[in-house]
Amino acid sequence: MSITSLGYIGISSKKLNDWDDFATNMLGMQKVDTGGNSGLFRMDDRKQRLIVTGEGEEDLAFMGWEVDTPDDLDALASRLENHGVNVTWHGASLADQRHVARLISFCDPDGNRLEAFSGPEIASDPFLSGRPISGFKTGSLGMGHAVLHVENVQGILHFYRDILGFKVTDYGLTPYPLYFFHVNGRHHSFAMVGSGRKGIHHFMVELLSLDDVGQGYDIAQERDEGVAYSLGRHSNDHMMSFYTNTPSKFFVEYGWGAQIVDPDTWQPFETTEGPSTWGHERLYLPEDDAVRKRMREMRHETARTGFRAPNPQPNCAWLDRVIHSE
Repeated sequence: MSITSLGYIGISSKKLNDWDDFATNMLGMQKVDTGGNSGLFRMDDRKQRLIVTGEGEEDLAFMGWEVDTPDDLDALASRLENHGVNVTWHGASLADQRHVARLISFCDPDGNRLEAFSGPEIASDPFLSGRPISGFKTGSLGMGHAVLHVENVQGILHFYRDILGFKVTDYGLTPYPLYFFHVNGRHHSFAMVGSGRKGIHHFMVELLSLDDVGQGYDIAQERDEGVAYSLGRHSNDHMMSFYTNTPSKFFVEYGWGAQIVDPDTWQPFETTEGPSTWGHERLYLPEDDAVRKRMREMRHETARTGFRAPNPQPNCAWLDRVIHSE
């Protein structure tokens, strides 16, 4: 019944035109013409990865988690129900909208809507990026990752770790709780920030070239959304990235070169460096903001101790597809 990847993300937003421009001209996704009142965007051979609903508050609408087989979906639904979680089975109408064969939905303890599915549809035509990029690192690693604000870390931790079966990669406790979870080789497909709030903090897409990220950084600085975190490198997953604001006022992390883990042998641990080895200045906060100053102090400490991340593993989309198919 294992969840294997983050398949798609849905955003509640009425700013469809702004999201169309942002997803294509900034992120490099491909818009799918649906003729409806929502926005669908591709990143690879899947028919959709990002969905903008065209309605609701400016926040996360749902996360779509993939399982391998219909039997796995049945087993997941049973496990959730046995733990007292209400599960809804959806018919062909919503499954067709999500471009999947079978679909269920349920909520985590903070009320975030989660969907789980099997049988994703594969597009017949090749992916055409919205601006010139090398492509996104997806395949067996999924769409990327999502990070949520949470009110009560322990309650959410139990749900994702003990009920859904997500594996803790690492965690930090200072200056606030941070937990990172993997469901495949991606360092984390999901993470939580114990900020005492609810809602999405950011989602991440990983590029196949560092130049894609650098050029995106230049583009972001000229756009209305602007840069939220400067270019930097995280100390735990070693991602080199920047964060940009979205039309809905949360963030997107745009990165390259993240660590790949072995889910069968990985042991979780507490990390005290960072959360960034260098960079990632919180530009969205005032210069004298306490959180911004604290994050800067933590980066300076990693510099004083000489902390270094290993060089990133090479990206090979072809090899990733071959390994996943076997």
